[in-house]
Amino acid sequence: MPDDVEAVAERVFTALADPSRRAVLAALAAHGPATVTELADRLPITRQAVAKHLALLTDTGLVAAGPPEGRRVRYGLRSAPMQVAQQFLASLARDWDGRLQALQDHLTREAEDR
Repeated sequence: MPDDVEAVAERVFTALADPSRRAVLAALAAHGPATVTELADRLPITRQAVAKHLALLTDTGLVAAGPPEGRRVRYGLRSAPMQVAQQFLASLARDWDGRLQALQDHLTREAEDR
């Protein structure tokens, strides 16, 4: 797996580790693009906390700022980093599936030999 895929996946998992950031992402997924103020009104965290979390989510690439509307900026979801993380997990799952199948085959042969 290329290093950049692993790096993107690591940043996504780090971002998702925080429940407030997950709540911000869930609000954007449920309601579409929103300003910091709109998100703060929907979530049990302060406007300053929303801004801090949006900055990290933007750095991770999970969120992007839209064009300014006067002094307001709407933030929306970006799926590309999440897709990279999903591919990373799928790769790990395939590795585990192969190992688990090999173990099952071994145990079946052992049971048949008895």
